Amino acid sequence: MSGPALHLAVELDGDGAHPAAWRRAAHSPDQLLTPRRVARVAAVAENAGFTLITLDDGVLPPGGSPDPVGRIGAVERAAFVAASTSTIGIAPVVPVTYAEPFHVSSQLASLDHISAGRAGWVVTEEEQPGAARAWGRLPVDGAGARARESRDGVTVARALWDSWEDDAVVRSVATSRYLDRDRLHYVDFTGETYAVKGPAIVPRPPQGQLVVLGHPERVSADLLDVALVDGRDVAAVASAAAGAGTPRVFAEIEVALDTPDATAAERVADLERHAPWTDRGRLRHVGPADHLVALLAELGRHVDGVRLRPLVLDEDLPVLSRLVLPALSERRLLARPLPGTSLRSTLGLERPANRFATAAALEDAR
Repeated sequence: MSGPALHLAVELDGDGAHPAAWRRAAHSPDQLLTPRRVARVAAVAENAGFTLITLDDGVLPPGGSPDPVGRIGAVERAAFVAASTSTIGIAPVVPVTYAEPFHVSSQLASLDHISAGRAGWVVTEEEQPGAARAWGRLPVDGAGARARESRDGVTVARALWDSWEDDAVVRSVATSRYLDRDRLHYVDFTGETYAVKGPAIVPRPPQGQLVVLGHPERVSADLLDVALVDGRDVAAVASAAAGAGTPRVFAEIEVALDTPDATAAERVADLERHAPWTDRGRLRHVGPADHLVALLAELGRHVDGVRLRPLVLDEDLPVLSRLVLPALSERRLLARPLPGTSLRSTLGLERPANRFATAAALEDAR
């Protein structure tokens, strides 16, 4: 582990972790997808000291009737947020079960350029059969097949990010040269279901490689920078973290906090009248802010960070900002990102060398 200070991430998709969270939101449903709200919520998270925000996504609408549903693509929201923030990391969820890895890698590399090195990528899967129909693709059936697509997708993306060496862009007006073609490389990937030649159409990201987050049971640990681990209690989280095999580990936590107007239990009960809060095997905290601070301090002995999933963003995020993060900071348990720092640097991850440049240097040395 990197030390006692925790990196905090927060999921900002929709109105919160509960499917009926919109019923307690501080805005009308038609305001959910407006740029103003997206920017406001991101600004609250950045000012509070969160290391990272994540934005869930999928080709199918989230939730279902009778709740209002709708979502703008995570990469598009991330690009908008990147232009209106300066320190916080931004990691959209992008499944590669059906999406073309070449296009995904280009989008994410562009996001890293827009954010000046603050981008990440949360790798997930499209599990519903309707997703295949939406993409016009044959279904990828079974956990093993979906894991294969995720593995191949991350492998391709990482190779494409290296297909431009750092100094491939020349921009020489005197010689009318924009690129050094010798510093562009073909990735020549052939998997079980597709092949990619390359090189990329976007220069190498500022971080070299974006920070890749995912669940190690779905994506091979050697392809991840940050493992996201579940567990219904601290012992289960600690066990999962110990076996993750990745440079950094974040625990997944669902939170419902006491507010000035209602206790956490009352708020959950109010929403449960409309829809159940599905148990996904994650650690869940329902109660006062100081108890959450104690829980996070305990988790800090086992993980490098946590990703919080607030019950209702408009109610829980202010409490997190006002009571939880300041208390952690006061106890020197909060790792805050610094201006001008890349997400990799914030997480204590080295900027990786370009694989093609390294191979060329070794060849020259011979």
